[in-house]
This record gives sequence, structure tokens and C-alpha cells, in this order.
Amino acid sequence: MRYIVHAHRSGETLLNTDYPEARKDIDHAISSITDEDIINQHQERHPNQKSISMALNDLLRERFVAAGWEKESPIFAEKEYQRTDKGRKDGVWRLDFAKPDASVSIEVCFNHGEALAWNLLKPVLASEQNHVTKAIETKLGVLILATQELKGAGGFDGAVATYEKAVQYLMPLQSQLTVPLVLIGLEAPMTFRMEHVVVDKKKNGRIQRLLL
Repeated sequence: MRYIVHAHRSGETLLNTDYPEARKDIDHAISSITDEDIINQHQERHPNQKSISMALNDLLRERFVAAGWEKESPIFAEKEYQRTDKGRKDGVWRLDFAKPDASVSIEVCFNHGEALAWNLLKPVLASEQNHVTKAIETKLGVLILATQELKGAGGFDGAVATYEKAVQYLMPLQSQLTVPLVLIGLEAPMTFRMEHVVVDKKKNGRIQRLLL
């Protein structure tokens, strides 16, 4: 996939100079995803979903885990902040991916726009000292989001937060976002787009290949 980058507090410079292996992992995880990968993952595992968000989540998870990143890493060590619900970790106090030896955390943000400010704040909680005992100490956060172009072409819900909106949030939240951040915007696939169709009164997504 193609992507664009926006840095906050010199985040991209820090990622490139101090954490080159993490930068290499991130670039490979995204750039190695092909349109055919997305199509196959969507059709095989999520054919009833109206967007490619779950397919992208799967593909990114596979690549980051394979590169040694810990998934669903807790921010805090105390048990009450690591509670589970039906066997799943509490998503409020965890990071999507972290590599403690690289001091970098990653959030994949394909969720509702109301959660955008919280997604931006989680890397700050993971990086700054806190009154609650920390399970992990990071120094830089990376957020992966859909660009407005991908949101449309990928069939995402209208309420999903975008890369462009996240960039817009940085200025008013300047005082709160005290750690370096790198925002990555995933661009639309070049060979297909999602077409919404109604099946049994439910909106599903169907791959529509483009004539090139």
C-alpha cells in the first residue's frame, strides 16, 4: 500500500534516526500489502463486511506480529487496568502494538471519529510518567489511519476518523500531546474499490475492480 506521513514534535525525524528498525518494520508492514492481499483477505474472511477495514487490520496484525511486535500490549501494570471481558483484553488501556526494545507504540485507527482524541492520547499515556504503575515505557507513537480517499474507496463508514482529521486535531491538542507522534495515512488501492450492495436488508461490500 502507498501511504503519506505527518509528523508531530519531530516524530518522523526521531523515528528515522533513533528507531530505524521500527521504521523499517512499519514501512515493510504497510508497503508489502498488495491490492490482491486485501481482496483475498476480504473475500475469504470478511465477505459480509461493507468495508476493507477488517481485512486491513488482519494484514497489518500478521505483519507486525511476524516482525516481533507485541499485540494488545497493556499500558499499565495494575490488574484493574488489565481487566478482561469474555476473554478479551480491555481495549481502553492497551496499545494495538508495541515493541518495548524500540520504545515505539502503534495504534491502528479505523474506528469512530469520537475515539480519535483518545487514540492520539494513548501514546502519551504510554510514554509519560503516571500515578498508575506502567507496564510499558515508550517514547514515540505511530498512528495508522485511512486517508479520506481510502475511506471512500474502501467502503468505510462515514463516521470513521481519517488521517486528515487527525492532522487537524494536532494543533488544538498541542499542549496535551507532549510526545513525538507520526501519523500515517493509508492511500486508496489502485486496482479496485468497494461497492455497497444490500443483501438480506444488510449493506455488504463487494469488490469492484477498476479498468486500468
